[in-house]
Amino acid sequence: MAVMIRIDNLSKTYGDGPAALTDVSLEIEKGEILALLGPNGAGKTTLISIICGIANMTGGSVSVGGHDVIADYRATRKLIGLVPQEISLEPFEKVRNTVNLSRGLFGLPRNDAYIESVLKKLSLWDKRDAPIRTLSGGMKRRVLIAKALSHEPRVLFLDEPSAGVDVELRKDMWQVVRDLQADGVTIILTTHYIEEAEAIADRVGVISKGRILLVEDTAKLMKRMGRKQMIIELQVPVDKVPESLEKFDLLRGADGKTLTYSYDTAADRTGIASLLAGLTKAGLVLRDVQTSQSSLEDIFVDLVKEPA
Repeated sequence: MAVMIRIDNLSKTYGDGPAALTDVSLEIEKGEILALLGPNGAGKTTLISIICGIANMTGGSVSVGGHDVIADYRATRKLIGLVPQEISLEPFEKVRNTVNLSRGLFGLPRNDAYIESVLKKLSLWDKRDAPIRTLSGGMKRRVLIAKALSHEPRVLFLDEPSAGVDVELRKDMWQVVRDLQADGVTIILTTHYIEEAEAIADRVGVISKGRILLVEDTAKLMKRMGRKQMIIELQVPVDKVPESLEKFDLLRGADGKTLTYSYDTAADRTGIASLLAGLTKAGLVLRDVQTSQSSLEDIFVDLVKEPA
């Protein structure tokens, strides 16, 4: 698939401070959804700002649609739509006028049919003549997306698109993102809702302290780094794990009623059969057995946590 965004050895330093970005290289394919995850101060906003032409880079290069973001600034800016995290809208202006103005700022002719289609996709058509100040927080965020789409961009950046949005509206927005992808739009989103990335992203990129730690297919990442736990509930509590079971690294619950076994789902042997046989041999009687799968959030926390 064609590369839409190419980042090579990108670096950014603010004055004499520490590096905000260090040697970042990344390729984002046309029509994919990439979720960029990282703690506060990791460099997500700086990276997006440089791609969008809002901030200058210290070193390296960035191209969008084959156009260098510095040498071909106008061409790259027309390809990009940006939905910022902060809601900054003219409170007394009407929704439709706000979106039309954004289109005009890019020098495009008026296109009522296109703006109507955008507002309908975002469930804003019924609010087209409503002043911005009368809208809910979730609706205002949809207006921001409509503004970003007004000039028909092929790349859309969503910076915390679900911030302050209730669960139901959040899922509606996920569908909007999928519909945009179906139209061939390349989408990069930053989010603190890990389930959002897990639900809609084709790939996940993790950034920490200005460096890309990994970029990987979401499903493959879950399979490669995901772990499962088997929680064993015992009929009779135990004071300690029997010596014969120490090789399984079981975690004993505080009340002694549960034993937790972690295993790799991708391994040739999980060790479960051997563990169950060992439990029986040790004279432990099981009341119940449950399993749980590690989430993308667990993987993310493990990747960015500080070493002890």
